[in-house]
Amino acid sequence: MGDFDDCIGNDGPAPVARVRNLVDLARLAGVSPGTVSRALAGNPLVNVQTREKIEAIARAHDFRPNQMASRLRTKRTGLIGVVIPLGHERRQHVSDPFFMTMLGQLADLITENGYDILLSRVIPESPDWLARIVDSGMLDGVLLIGQSDQFDIIEQTAARYPPLVAWGHYRPGQIHCVVGMDNVAGGQRAATHLIARGARRLAFLGDVRAPEIAARHAGFAATAATAGLTVELLPTHLAADEMEADITHHAGLIDGQYDGVFAASDMIAMRTLRALADRAIAVPARVAIIGFDDLPLASQTVPRLTTVRQDIAPGAATMVQTLFKRMAGAETPSTIMQPTLIVRDSA
Repeated sequence: MGDFDDCIGNDGPAPVARVRNLVDLARLAGVSPGTVSRALAGNPLVNVQTREKIEAIARAHDFRPNQMASRLRTKRTGLIGVVIPLGHERRQHVSDPFFMTMLGQLADLITENGYDILLSRVIPESPDWLARIVDSGMLDGVLLIGQSDQFDIIEQTAARYPPLVAWGHYRPGQIHCVVGMDNVAGGQRAATHLIARGARRLAFLGDVRAPEIAARHAGFAATAATAGLTVELLPTHLAADEMEADITHHAGLIDGQYDGVFAASDMIAMRTLRALADRAIAVPARVAIIGFDDLPLASQTVPRLTTVRQDIAPGAATMVQTLFKRMAGAETPSTIMQPTLIVRDSA
């Protein structure tokens, strides 16, 4: 009996050595590892013939440069952090329709620009939560979806970490860069519309611990005061389970006491529509309701929801464009967009 080699034969082609790193590829190409690195990076110092030869060998061996090593050399990670801080509303989930709408827009834009995203839902337990994120060395920049009740912490971090942009409310003189709506103007538009259609007993549903919502309430109340009216604040959580309990309670108060309701978000407004329908309270005949956001679902409710639109798609695009400029070292101002009242059946 022959040995093992006799069984398989010795006249086949010699196995091709696996190209595991730049050194292996350089040996095959007959150049230095540094030349290979420069060629694969598209460095013009490498002549065209040599670069094409190296690229052809790399393709033939299905060789891909080590991304971590490349990132260490360029001091870029290729990652953008998208952070949702939930200091004031710890039970709110990423699956919230507003978060999902904004996140979808941001993710598309970031990946189309050649970056990956690292998503973090943060329950702030200590004042250095944002510092730990930006100092991790994992990210080239950070986008915040909302400020929650963490305004001061965001300010402290932004003072030393420029590539940070937040979706939220702008306060004159603040340090951190914001893209968002004029929330005060949104509240003013809601109040003006309700008053113009005859509402005199006004209520606001929302959690004013968040700067954006506090500003919506402030604009709504100020416009009502100008007309000689007062606004009742009915505290309402943004987390779905707590929101439902709050609105179930509020629905018993609304009928007979209020004829105009401004909800801090479309989700609050839509749940209020449902709670009032369960009580056979006609909207808008007995109570007119206005939401805030103009989520895709707003036009599908019964009755269709009147709401203050904040343009999420252009806002997300501005956030990403602004962040990339700041990553490149440019100083960029905050961008405050004007809201639009979208009048539908509920008011």
